[in-house]
Amino acid sequence: MFTRAQESPVRHHSRPARASRSTRPSSARRPKSAAGALAAACALLLAATGCAATTSTATGSTAATGPARPAAAHTSAAPRPTTPAVPEPAALAGARLTIGEDATVGVGMPISVTFPRPVPKSERAAVEHWLAVTAQPAVTGAWSWIKDRNLLDGQRVDYRPPAYWKPGTRVTLRVGSHAVRHFSVGRSLIATVDVRAHTMTVTEDGEPTVRIPVTAGRPGLDTWNGTMVVMDKQPKVYMDSRTVGLGDAYHGYYAWAVHTTASGTYVHQNPNADTYAGRSNVTHGCVGLATDGTAERFYRRVVAGDVIRVTGSKDTVEAGNGYGDWNLTWSEWLAHGAGRPGGAAR
Repeated sequence: MFTRAQESPVRHHSRPARASRSTRPSSARRPKSAAGALAAACALLLAATGCAATTSTATGSTAATGPARPAAAHTSAAPRPTTPAVPEPAALAGARLTIGEDATVGVGMPISVTFPRPVPKSERAAVEHWLAVTAQPAVTGAWSWIKDRNLLDGQRVDYRPPAYWKPGTRVTLRVGSHAVRHFSVGRSLIATVDVRAHTMTVTEDGEPTVRIPVTAGRPGLDTWNGTMVVMDKQPKVYMDSRTVGLGDAYHGYYAWAVHTTASGTYVHQNPNADTYAGRSNVTHGCVGLATDGTAERFYRRVVAGDVIRVTGSKDTVEAGNGYGDWNLTWSEWLAHGAGRPGGAAR
């Protein structure tokens, strides 16, 4: 429902065992004088060797705990397996992660990390150094600093491979000593919208499964061209044309809304699609699906990270307008990174 340059974010609406203690027999107790001599001997030994005393937990561990994780991360604190040669940047303490713990995402989902304040260019290589990605099977990928539509430069860095993730890949992200996140890549789903043919072809694991009639943005309010990734979805979203300077063109709740850009582009149910889907483009920039169950079926099939490609339209969506990362070539992607490019995710 939202246009490109005039779009703005829309309002969403629904939307421990006790340890036993034993006593030593009195016959085993040492006289106080012997105990004192033993303590003095230990003290001399410690002083001679330079050793430091350690404390242990109830479980016998001697490892110190790491810094508390930020509330936004919703994960347990976890140290890196190996400590990088550069000091850990303070910016990582406030990092926010967009993928939930143990989530299953589509093949297009980038790892996106945002910060409460811009990271200076002089610190970005260190930030990348402390963001560790481990994948099984292993992949080659790289970090790239993205200018997010709603953030300042230096507040977002994304990681992706040269091509979409392989289905079944298991990924672990470690944010320095502050957080760890695990997620899996599910089956591949790529929906290709041809705005000239007024169709959307859904391909799963390389096989076309369904071709859906659609209506896209009308001339002047064209749907973004290029590759987008499902950000999230809501069974019902309130959309108001007055918030984007289109007067009273529309306002109300629209069902089965699949969110594809930060500027407000959705694939959603639209009553106008009952008449115009497969025939012409009449929306204000979104992709409209019919009310006969078509929209709901598509909504229930997709997950965050699935790919929505639009062809035959005009301006290409920017990388920072949602997850438009795939609109950059691999060389362009590497050019926006601060660390060593093309590193392998182990």
